[in-house]
Amino acid sequence: MRISAEKVSWSVAGTQVVREVGADIASGETVALLGPNGSGKSSLLRCLAGLRTPEAGTVRYDGESVRGWSARRTARHVAFVAQDPGADSDLRVSDVVGLGRTPFRDRWRGPDATDRAAVADALERVGLTALAGRPWKALSGGERQRAHIARALAQQPYALLLDEPTNHLDVKHRLELMELLAGSGRTVLIALHDLSLAARYCDRLLLLHHGRLIASGAPAAVLTAERLAEVFEVDAELTTDQLGHPAVAYRGPLGTLPPVPRSAL
Repeated sequence: MRISAEKVSWSVAGTQVVREVGADIASGETVALLGPNGSGKSSLLRCLAGLRTPEAGTVRYDGESVRGWSARRTARHVAFVAQDPGADSDLRVSDVVGLGRTPFRDRWRGPDATDRAAVADALERVGLTALAGRPWKALSGGERQRAHIARALAQQPYALLLDEPTNHLDVKHRLELMELLAGSGRTVLIALHDLSLAARYCDRLLLLHHGRLIASGAPAAVLTAERLAEVFEVDAELTTDQLGHPAVAYRGPLGTLPPVPRSAL
């Protein structure tokens, strides 16, 4: 499913957070949404996911405006994963993941074989099958985040929109998640702070600064030394690691002096 933003703007308390953003995410493409804190990533994601109504501009799915769509209709197209794993609950893990099936059930019908199969598959894909019967409140932050991702997968959407989903994950699960998303065959838009993960796994990058989209393209075209200095205020460049993967090499924040060699002390 193609997701398009046409001059999308959104404000809170009189402050414009998203400023006339125009972007296209092609069907099946994995795209990272980058920018420092306060750049508007989360707000733009929520506008694209139908959780906020832009004050100006249009969001389209496969060319059709979603303004006025019901929450159920939107949820049958896109799944959104927030960066907060959520509060305590008395539900079991499988029940939380099963919430992803809500858009496809009426309120009087319990889960059927199709729902149970979707939940089981999602739990397996994020490595939580063994924890399916565990109380939600007993999970760690990383396990909760993986369960929320499983809930989104159980929803079986055309597109996945994720807001910093790697925040609570260890290195192994970060890599596994990015490989899962990039290989899902779905349209994926993912807000990330880890620029190296974005460069390694995403087809394209969208770079936000002060609510505006200032760059869009392949990692090498977006993550230039000049832009890293301008937007993130770091002395860095996009390089290639020892395994041949793209990675951002940081020298330090702008304006800092290099460390004094030990031999000079």
